[in-house]
Amino acid sequence: MTPAIDAAAPLRRPLRTAALLALAALAAGCSHKGGSGGQASVGRYKVGAPYVIDGVTYTPQEEFNHTETGMASWYGPGFHGKSTANGEQYDQSDRTAAHRTLQMPSVIRVTNLENGLSTIVRVNDRGPYARSRILDVSRATAETLGMIGKGTARIRIDQLPAESMVVKEVAMNGGGAAEQEAAMARVGRGAPAQPAPTMVAQAPPPPPVQTYVPVDPVQPASFSPGNNPSIASLANHPPGGYYVQTGSFSTMNNAERQRCLITSYGTTEISQGAAAGREVFRVRVGPYTTSDAAGIVADRLKRSGYGDARVVAD
Repeated sequence: MTPAIDAAAPLRRPLRTAALLALAALAAGCSHKGGSGGQASVGRYKVGAPYVIDGVTYTPQEEFNHTETGMASWYGPGFHGKSTANGEQYDQSDRTAAHRTLQMPSVIRVTNLENGLSTIVRVNDRGPYARSRILDVSRATAETLGMIGKGTARIRIDQLPAESMVVKEVAMNGGGAAEQEAAMARVGRGAPAQPAPTMVAQAPPPPPVQTYVPVDPVQPASFSPGNNPSIASLANHPPGGYYVQTGSFSTMNNAERQRCLITSYGTTEISQGAAAGREVFRVRVGPYTTSDAAGIVADRLKRSGYGDARVVAD
C-alpha cells in the first residue's frame, strides 16, 4: 500500500476558543458501546501465511504442545461484535485470546503467574503486536485471571493438545464456537470427542480476513486541554510516522464525534489543516513506525464500517 502524503500538515494550528469549548462538550460525551449487531459468524480453521509488523516477521504454524512465558494484555469494549482473524465474531464475554502464530482455533491454558489464577481459552485471533506482550485476552478471560484493573499480567501459556486437535476437527467440519466448546468439555471429562457432522450444504468460504493490530481499550477521560488527545495533538504535534485517516470534516464537532467512536482502535487525534481553501479537521489513528503496521489498522477499520480509512504519512 502506498501511503498518501498529507499535504496540509504544515497548516496545522491551535483551535480557536470557540472550537475548544465545542470540543469540551463533545469529549465529555464520548462513550464506548458494545454490541454484536447480528448473529455470530462461524469462523474457519486458519493457520495463515507469514506476515511482517513493525519490521518483525511472524510465521504462523500448527502446533499442539506450545508453551510460552511473558506479558499479557486484554482487549474488549471497542472490538466487541467485530470480526476476529479467523472470521468469528468477537464476544468480550467469551474466554478467547489473540496469539501471533498459533493456529485458530486452538486451546491453551493461561496462568497468571502473579496471583496463580488460571483458565482455559480458545485462540481465535491474531495479536498483540507490542513487542513486550505475547497474548491478548478477552475481557472475560482478564476478569477470570484478575488482571482487569492492572491491564497486564505476567502469564504462562500451556497448549492443550487433545483439546486443540478436537477444535481443529470441529472447525474444519463447519462447527462454530459453541460446538468447539462442547467438544472441549467432552475431552476435559475424558469422554470421546464427537465432532460436528459435515454440513450437507456447504456455504461458500468467507473472504480472507486480514490480521489486525489489537490495542488496549482507551477509556474516556474528563476534558481539559492537557489530557484530551485531540487538543494535545493540535497544539503540539511532532512530525513523522504513519497514520490511518478515517475522515475529513468541515467542522470540529463532526470530527470529534467520529474520534469518539474509534478510540478503541489506537491513539486518536484530530489534525487541523486546509483543503481547497477551506479549514478541515482530519480524524487519524497513530502514529505507527511503518506503513505495514498502519495498513493492518486501516484494514480493521474498513471491516468495521469505516470505508474511507487510509494510510497517510506525516
